[in-house]
Amino acid sequence: MTATDGGLVFGTPQGRWVLFATVLGSALALIDGTVVTIALPVIGRELHAGTAALQWTINGYALTLAAFLLLGGSLGDRLGRRRVFRVGVVWFALASLLCGFAPDIRLLIAARALQGVGGALLTPGSLAIIQASFSPDDRGRAIGAWSGLGGIAGALAPFLGGWIVQVASWRWVFWVNVPLAVIVVAALRHVPESADADAPAHLDIAGTILGAVGLAGLTLAFTAWPTRGAGDPAVVGPLVVGVAAAVGFLAVEGRASYPMLPLQLFRWRPFSAVNTATFLVYAALSGIFFFLVVTLQVVCGYSPLAAGIAPLPVTLLLLALSSRVGGLATRIGPRLPMTVGPLVCAGSVALLARLGPDAPYVSAVLPGVVGLGLGLALTVAPLTSVALSAAPDHLAGTASGVNNAVARIASLLAIAVLPLVAGVGSQLTDPATLAPAHRVAMLICAGLMAAGGLLALVAVPTSMAGVRPPPRSALTQPSSATAE
Repeated sequence: MTATDGGLVFGTPQGRWVLFATVLGSALALIDGTVVTIALPVIGRELHAGTAALQWTINGYALTLAAFLLLGGSLGDRLGRRRVFRVGVVWFALASLLCGFAPDIRLLIAARALQGVGGALLTPGSLAIIQASFSPDDRGRAIGAWSGLGGIAGALAPFLGGWIVQVASWRWVFWVNVPLAVIVVAALRHVPESADADAPAHLDIAGTILGAVGLAGLTLAFTAWPTRGAGDPAVVGPLVVGVAAAVGFLAVEGRASYPMLPLQLFRWRPFSAVNTATFLVYAALSGIFFFLVVTLQVVCGYSPLAAGIAPLPVTLLLLALSSRVGGLATRIGPRLPMTVGPLVCAGSVALLARLGPDAPYVSAVLPGVVGLGLGLALTVAPLTSVALSAAPDHLAGTASGVNNAVARIASLLAIAVLPLVAGVGSQLTDPATLAPAHRVAMLICAGLMAAGGLLALVAVPTSMAGVRPPPRSALTQPSSATAE
């Protein structure tokens, strides 16, 4: 069934197929990141890998995923979002096979980098398909359902990963992606194709390379900084290359005839605001979960399983409330939930800064994670809706790629920079060092969350109608456009 405007109606059979395919496809990348982290100790023992090599087992995937997200969104707009999504799912499955068969750590890292490319092709297509398939009145609910159902994957991933590693082999952490990918490909038969009919056939190769080099250089530099020091060539070299490549990327995108990232989109205030808010919120969120899980084990004395389960209320609240909040934001506008949500998160994270030795879960941890879950439930669905709606429909894939890339880059840089700023250095397993660093990190994350909420208050429109951009021609004018 379709609405009068030709879009799908939420809750209809085809609408359910679209949600099923996009949720399960994007969950591949989400589940993989969590379960691989759980499997790292076993991988290290079996492949005789040191700490740095194991870090690159994670970073190799994260870097290519973040670096090529914009290309994935751009390809979807040009070649068809369902088509590129399918290619990404198949690519991801084949790379997962390679990961499982890797005989040594170097080949595993290379295969993980290939996995990230597949993830970059499928991740922006997931939301872009929803944006293009559902009617405007149903997009908020569909995106909220996508966020909530994706939370199931986040909740199950720690249990799935631990069970697989314990009863089988770490290699099955990767091989399990293959049957899931087959199911996604079969479900895509029921998903309508969409693309930008006016998109040029040319690809922005120079922009893609410069963006990847810039991100890799910055991440390498900030990751090495705590242990090697600011003046070490291993820090200075990548930092200079990363900054130069990032500046070159912006210069190329500003002059390119067919840019991967149309910079004129940022002249539209809601688009700039929501992506800046995304950076602040997701940088904070990554820092929170990174420090919380480690601090609960090292400082508070929790077991790894107990520490992994501790944030579960966040996932459950997202699952229960995201769809409802998405529909609510469509009716009342995105400004209020996008303002209140991060501010609630900020207050809750400040509570988590008080953790110390033998901190009881119910009184010391639970109030903070429940508040964080409520705040994120208010934030995520309307933020995602605004990120997609603030670009023209023909650039839905590009908008999704930009927003996903911003979130991934924020996460990468937060994990690289926050330990340095908080003062933890390389002593992540020393309770005496980690306890004060945790407090500093949580307060910084609370500040980032609060900044995201205040930005939404002053820059996000009060209605979804105010989010939608003017005609395409208005976005290409030299003067800035703002929302009333």
